[in-house]
Amino acid sequence: ASCICQGVALTANATISVLLEGAYDAGTGLMRDDLRAAGLIPLTEPYSALGYSFVNGGGGEVLDASLLTATGPSALVDWVVLELRSSADPATIVASRAGLVRRDGIIVTYFGSTFFSFAVPPSFYYVAVRHRNHLGCMTAAPVSLGPLPVGVDLRTSTTLAYGGPAARKTIGSVVALWAGDVTFNGQVKYT
Repeated sequence: ASCICQGVALTANATISVLLEGAYDAGTGLMRDDLRAAGLIPLTEPYSALGYSFVNGGGGEVLDASLLTATGPSALVDWVVLELRSSADPATIVASRAGLVRRDGIIVTYFGSTFFSFAVPPSFYYVAVRHRNHLGCMTAAPVSLGPLPVGVDLRTSTTLAYGGPAARKTIGSVVALWAGDVTFNGQVKYT
């Protein structure tokens, strides 16, 4: 879905990348795809069942099962949630979608596209990625998104994160979402 103005689709489009600490293997520079190899990636996005309320068009995505046959860097690791948040109030989610992160960190749609189209007008948005057992991460500043896909690479420290450098875990030359948020409440406890 998109906004239409004088016959032109007005959407905010992005390509988004992220690494998950729990699956990341510093030796290969890729994430492990243990869930895919064991047949444990659900065909339907799992976040709705966990109580996540999608906004403006997301939720209920059903994976094209043929994508589960990919191996190597393009193999799927797990489902994630992508959020666009208001530039005026980063606590306000204006659109969200479920996607799947690959071993190389590139997030793809349920049908394999590397770019996401959100049915919101072109503008500046904070971009956030959430995973069911990692702390989420959001860009430090709003990103200008429009009809042409803009790259948001949360694997690199040059893409600043909301909350500063401690918002992601540094692993060698890359950064990843902190592992451990198994209740999906945005909190981890140090023991």
